[in-house]
This record gives sequence, structure tokens and C-alpha cells, in this order.
Amino acid sequence: MVSKSRVYNWYIGLLSAGCMVLYGYDASVFNAVQVNDQWKNWFDHPEKNKNLLGLINTSYSIGAIVAGWFLGGPTADFLGRRWGMGIGCFITIIATFVQCFAPQHQLGVFIFGRVLIGIGQGIALTAGPVYIGEMTPPEIRGKVMSFWQLFWSVGSFIAYWVNYASSQHVKTLGEWTWKMVVIFQLLVPLIIICQLPFIPESPRWFIQRGNRIDDARNSLRRVRDTEQQVEDELLAIREAITFEKEVVSGSYVALWKDPSVRKRLLLAFVINIGQQLSGQGTLNTYSSTIYKSVWPSTKTINLINAINATCGILFTANAVWTVDRFGRKALLIVGALGMAVCMLVVPVIGLETPTTATGGKEQPVGIAIVFMLFLFIFFYKPTWGATVWVYTSEIFSMNVRSQAVGMCSQMQNVAQCIFNQFFPQFFANCGLKAFFFFMSTNMCLAAFVWLCLPETRKVALEEVDVLFGGQNHQEKGGNILDVADAHHAQLGVDNVVGTDDKIAPVVHHDETSREIR
Repeated sequence: MVSKSRVYNWYIGLLSAGCMVLYGYDASVFNAVQVNDQWKNWFDHPEKNKNLLGLINTSYSIGAIVAGWFLGGPTADFLGRRWGMGIGCFITIIATFVQCFAPQHQLGVFIFGRVLIGIGQGIALTAGPVYIGEMTPPEIRGKVMSFWQLFWSVGSFIAYWVNYASSQHVKTLGEWTWKMVVIFQLLVPLIIICQLPFIPESPRWFIQRGNRIDDARNSLRRVRDTEQQVEDELLAIREAITFEKEVVSGSYVALWKDPSVRKRLLLAFVINIGQQLSGQGTLNTYSSTIYKSVWPSTKTINLINAINATCGILFTANAVWTVDRFGRKALLIVGALGMAVCMLVVPVIGLETPTTATGGKEQPVGIAIVFMLFLFIFFYKPTWGATVWVYTSEIFSMNVRSQAVGMCSQMQNVAQCIFNQFFPQFFANCGLKAFFFFMSTNMCLAAFVWLCLPETRKVALEEVDVLFGGQNHQEKGGNILDVADAHHAQLGVDNVVGTDDKIAPVVHHDETSREIR
């Protein structure tokens, strides 16, 4: 029977993962509206200028990069993980109104809204995975984090189906054909904000910010089954943070000072950049443009995008049962090789078949190309989609976790910002031959993972440093605190409890309450 605390773990994890719906929705919004005739007319046909089209898309990435590198980490560390998610959601709501009600012919206002929404999501997407990693136990951490990418697909699903439904009523909706797609982005951040006050703050944040042991203990009691589990994890957190503050650094300086952290930062940079250069980032942003070379009908393209988003949810669900069963490394390798094959077959089909008089392909050829792009998503979603986020959120020590996760996750936007800026011109010049670039990238990513990444499956957050050549922060912190057993707290006997800046031994023999005070 599933315990009450385990169900609650899933609830708070899924609520936090809801922040990814914002990212998935917005990433799909522009792909949906850029082929919308009402949107084109409203802003004087910006699609005619390929560089301007790239700028509109990358404006989101610019805001997200600024937030991820300079705002997300400090917000989550100084105000708390919940505040980080809440502030990010609030900014997203404001930005949604800016985009939706941008005056006619004022494309600059729409672009400003996309920059603003990037800032909001950059803050929320930093706090969300950190909160999930710190609140869930190791045995289900990978499963819960899999929903992070699954919810990206949920956001994309909502955006594309709203767009498809709106496109069926153009005469009735008029300009609201595209505005309806934009305004629906209010839904999820409002739901998240309303629930955040009722979930616990991270116990690791309580210890890091003022050594608030009682608050951390109360937080852990809501998400762990037994008092022994609570005290063991509380001890592990205190040991790790004590070591980091006294031996390494309690500030972000450790990002550059600690060799093992530098190594992790570099590895995480590569896999997050690789996630976007695999082809998924470009396909999601410009799939409408790509499909236009195969299917001349806009309605057909809208339907394909909507079905793709639906399949994306189903494919991502595979990560829930595979990420903790087969491990992070195996999934990343298999995913990269599968995507490479798809990116080889798609251009071969397109280049070796004739083009019709309307500029598209024969229906069987179009179906074959769409099938291969769907198969690409099948390989991408549970591997480089979900697993990269899982890996990034769990490899950093407490003292730098928020800032490091924010920086690494925004390397996705750095890569996307650069590549998406010139992809429209790249695709216009090379056509489907551009897919050979993605094939090569995926082959290189498979080799990189095989040679460079250690496996982190079911490793406690406080012990993950050892995998990257660092010291065991839990055991070293236990030595500093003079703890007899660094891995297990002893209930009802001598234990060390930190008060403010002091470490003092305390004896407690109350077997009824079974607490360490």
C-alpha cells in the first residue's frame, strides 16, 4: 500500500513540475501563431523578413538567459524555492497580457512581452527542478523529475489544440484566432500560485538559510514515512552544508573554486546545449515552416502539430518507468542514436522523392516524413527531453545547486537563441539537407555520454559529489560535527544539534516523542 507521505511527495512534485507547462506552452505558441494569417496582418507580415522572424523567437531566450544566469539562483536561494516558482509564474501572467494586447502594428510590444515571459520562466524553471530534487527521496526522484519534461509536452499539447480549435472558427474569432492561443497561458501559472502557500519549503533551504533545524524537521515530516528517515536525512543535510560552508565555500564562488563542481558545470553545459542541437528545439519552433515544404495546407499543419503534441505526452511517460530502471546514461545513449537515425532518414526521403506542382510532396511521402519526425520525438522525449533535466537537477551540491541549475538549464536557451536565429536562413538555403547537421550532432552526443558521464541513478544528493571526483560531503561534514555514524541519526541518544553558529551535543531520552531537540 502506498503511504500517505509518498502520495504527498508526488503531489508537491507534480505541482512544481507544472512550471514546465509554462515553457512548453510558450515554446509552442510562437510556432503556432507564426503561420496564422490574422497574426501576420496584425503585425504587418514579419514572416517576410527571416532575420526578424528569428529575432521574435529568440527574444524569449534572451529574457530566459538573463533570468537563469543572474536572477533565478539568487531568488531561489535567498527567498526560497516556493517564492522562486511564485515570482516566475506572476511575471509570466503579466507578460501574457502584454503579448495578447499588443497594439496593432506594434510588433515591438509583442517582442517585449516575449522577453518578459522569458524572464518569468527563467526564474520559475530554476526553482522548480531544485525543489523537486530536494523534496523527493532518491528512489522516486527520477520518476518525479520525468514529469518535468512530461509537463512540457502538456503545455505544448494545450497550445497546439487551442490553436487548432481557434483555426476552425476564423470568421467568428477574427484577431482572437491568435490571441486566444496566447491568453490561455494564464491558466497554469494561476493554478500554481494558488497552491504554493500550502506546500512545505525545502528543508535544505531552511538549513542553508539560518540553520533553521526545527523548520527543516517539520518540512521533512510531511514528506517522509518515519521519524528515523526524517532524522537521517536531516543529519545528512546538516553534514553536507557544514562541510560546504567550512571547507569549500558557502557562496557561488564554489562554482569556480571547486574542481569537481567545475567539471559538473562543464558536463551539464554540454548535455543542455546538446538537448537543443539534437534537433528538437528547432523542430518545435519551426515545425510549421518545415511542414510547409511538405504539406501546403495550414489546417493540415495545425492538425499534425496538435497530434504531435499529444504523442509527446505519451512518449515522455516512458521516462517514468525507464529513468530509474535503466539509469540516466543508458537512456541518453539510446536516445541520441535513435534520433541520429531519424535525422538521416528524413532528408533521404525528402531528397529522393519528387516535388509536386504545389511545392509539396505526394501524400505517401509526406506521411513517411511526418512518421519519422514522430519517431524522433519517441526517442527524444524520455531521454534527452526528460533525462537531461533529471541529471542536471541532481548532480550539484547544495551550496551552488540553484545557481548551477539555472545556468545549465539556460544553456538550452543560449544554444537555441544562436541556432534559431539563423535556422530560417539555413533551412531556406539547404532545405531538408539541414537535417544532416542534427544527425551528426546526435552521434557526437552519444559518444560524449558514453565517455564522460557517470551514472547517478538512486544516489543521494549529499553523496553525488564522489561520482565526479569530489569528496563525500556527508561523511566529511559528519567528521566536522563529530557524529558517530554519518549516515544514520540515533534516536533517543546523544546527537549533535547546531544552534546558530554553535555545534552542541544534546542528550534526549524521550522514547515517546522520539524526537531530537
